Amino acid sequence: MGISKYTKRAIIGGVISLVAIMTGTFLLGELSGYEAKVLIKHSLSGLNMLCNTIVLASATILALLLTLLSMSSASNTKLKRDHYLHVLQIAKIDTAVFIIALISFLIFNLPITESDNVPDNWFNAIYYGSLIVSSILSSALIVVVLMLYNTVVNIIRIVGLGEKDHPLTIKKDTTDSEEES
Repeated sequence: MGISKYTKRAIIGGVISLVAIMTGTFLLGELSGYEAKVLIKHSLSGLNMLCNTIVLASATILALLLTLLSMSSASNTKLKRDHYLHVLQIAKIDTAVFIIALISFLIFNLPITESDNVPDNWFNAIYYGSLIVSSILSSALIVVVLMLYNTVVNIIRIVGLGEKDHPLTIKKDTTDSEEES
């Protein structure tokens, strides 16, 4: 299975959000090492909270995928392999976001601003690096949520509304009905 149109739309949404976040970040302008150090001190609690929230959201989404799979398999309508591959894509991306957010959380908890051994000019790179990481994590979570949204909409249409001609449903073969006659 290649990338579905739903996944492409989710990725486009994530890229648009990444561009918006990064544009806002870089409109702040050039910082000196001292200014970056001060901004890092003030933003660390927010970065830690962001990473913690993304870890929690990712873990919750993985649990919700199990519910989605249970509902999909319990349905009277047979779903195509593409549906399950799409859920697998969501799980893979979500797991990667979970791991990266957890590692980022641990790194952001290092007391880098308290160290006297770090040169002031490094704080620029550390500050912008932390902004880039948080922007990518936020955009990646947006991609996961948009992919999950598309999957939930499809399940609602198939299971809840009973659409029989949905592209993800397996249609009964006419040869089966001919063999029964």
